[in-house]
Amino acid sequence: MLKLDHETILLAFAVVTGLAMLLQTIMLLAITVAVRKAANSVREETENLRTSIMPVIYDTRDLVASTQIVLTSAQEFVSSAQGVLSRMAPKIEAATGDLAQIAQGLRVQTAAIESTAMEIVDKVRKQSNRVDEMCTGLLDSVDRAGAIVTSAVSTPVRQVSKILGTVKAVIESLRSPVTRQ
Repeated sequence: MLKLDHETILLAFAVVTGLAMLLQTIMLLAITVAVRKAANSVREETENLRTSIMPVIYDTRDLVASTQIVLTSAQEFVSSAQGVLSRMAPKIEAATGDLAQIAQGLRVQTAAIESTAMEIVDKVRKQSNRVDEMCTGLLDSVDRAGAIVTSAVSTPVRQVSKILGTVKAVIESLRSPVTRQ
């Protein structure tokens, strides 16, 4: 017959607790590995996004800068041409109209380039928000998984503890001498 004294019950509790802690450690290690893999994947995607978008932004910035230089040069040319205009007004009036159209076209192109640059920046911001939402969703999932693991481990341990308490109470009641009146 198995002898269930206080030390045996404590030993059984210690073994069950140790096994539960070992299982919990293994689950937490698995979750940690999964989170690291997900974080590395997000980091790689962010780097890929950065390497593909940043050259476009730099090229757009250079194009806007060169367009502004062209506009500045055109404005300097127009101001120097005003001196010549005073002498050759009739012939240059037609040329001035053409230059004004060119300047207007350059302004329109500059506005279009600026609009494109703003769209690119907006898309980068949207992608950053999307990556942020993905990270938030991942961390929420990890939190839910931790809660599920905790529930899955603690519920059986509580049930075993209750069963052992019941067994102990039954054994103690069987051991106690019956008092007769």
